[in-house]
Amino acid sequence: MSTEIHRRVEAARRGENPTVVARVRSGWVVMGDRQVLEGYCLLLPDPVAPCLNSLGPEDRAVFLADMAAVGDAIKTVTRAVRINYEILGNLEPALHAHVIPRYASESAALRTRPIWFHDWEAAREFEPRRDRAYMDLLRAELARLGRLADPAATS
Repeated sequence: MSTEIHRRVEAARRGENPTVVARVRSGWVVMGDRQVLEGYCLLLPDPVAPCLNSLGPEDRAVFLADMAAVGDAIKTVTRAVRINYEILGNLEPALHAHVIPRYASESAALRTRPIWFHDWEAAREFEPRRDRAYMDLLRAELARLGRLADPAATS
């Protein structure tokens, strides 16, 4: 099966995915295509797996530890008040985790609701030049946390 997750991971391996922030032990940290909340990222496993339950205990532990570390890094860099994590797989039947910063500045009507209630059509698109500084800070924080797959790859 080839999903969008498979295609993104393949592009990341080739160095052709501009949303890539970093290679971590379990896969790839990428920026969300739509920045509905600034700093929104995903963790894509490499190799791609159908779902979290299909991973063995060790791979599952590494994926979840990477997911939490991505959240720690996002929280540090963005100064978000908390991080939401979602693993759904309903539309894209391949494992991927959404790592979502949440801000005190969100409207009261949306602050306690899942990200999917935000206006995705109004969200700004990922833009490599605009997002580069954030991506560099996030990568540096992941390096500081010791989560990079290749610690020498900090740029």
